[in-house]
Amino acid sequence: MENTEIKLEAVHKSYYLANGEEIPVLKGIDLEIKKGEFVAIMGESGGGKTTLLNIIGCLHPLSEGKYFLEGENIGEVRDDFTLAFIRNKKMGFIFQQFNLFSRLTALKNIALPAIYAGIDKDEREARAMALLKSVGMEDRAHHKPTELSGGQQQRVAIARALINDPEIILADEPTGALDSKSGLAIMDIFSGFKKENKTVAMVTHTAEVAKYADRIIYLRDGKVIDNDYKLTSAY
Repeated sequence: MENTEIKLEAVHKSYYLANGEEIPVLKGIDLEIKKGEFVAIMGESGGGKTTLLNIIGCLHPLSEGKYFLEGENIGEVRDDFTLAFIRNKKMGFIFQQFNLFSRLTALKNIALPAIYAGIDKDEREARAMALLKSVGMEDRAHHKPTELSGGQQQRVAIARALINDPEIILADEPTGALDSKSGLAIMDIFSGFKKENKTVAMVTHTAEVAKYADRIIYLRDGKVIDNDYKLTSAY
């Protein structure tokens, strides 16, 4: 596949209980995602969707297999500092529950990842304000999360994910905590990522949300059963 940004080969991931029992979650994942592609990851509950996203996001190590990011095998990297550097430089994360800091304003929540990237205060706050404007939230810059609706909090979380201009956006059920109107408004923002040539991998269980993606990857029992799944009215 030309311009492949993310490639997984025979990836396995297991977790272990306190008694040493192995719980296999991913069971030989082969997957390629092109640069600038928007993919939705769907499947049954417990099928490994979030675990796959965490593997792509360098949040969890592989048990077996290979993970190539822009042609480099980073699946063998175990150094936490290196993995954190990769995440902070190349990836932006968006979660269902927003994960905003309740004591910080919207502006400061957005600017936070830029601190770890070594960006000075004036520049990171300028970036944060520009991103607030891009998601229609500039008038809420000094509001704390408790003063914002769910849809507004997710807009702030999206802006935070973009503060370091990542090439890859990883989203885990980004509309799951929102009403349908707010969810579709968030997906309109996601559609804009395509114009910026950002690569998006999004876990969702909602067909209406998945329709925004270029391609749907369907998981079942820890395996990819379809790399280009077609939604049906019966889904």
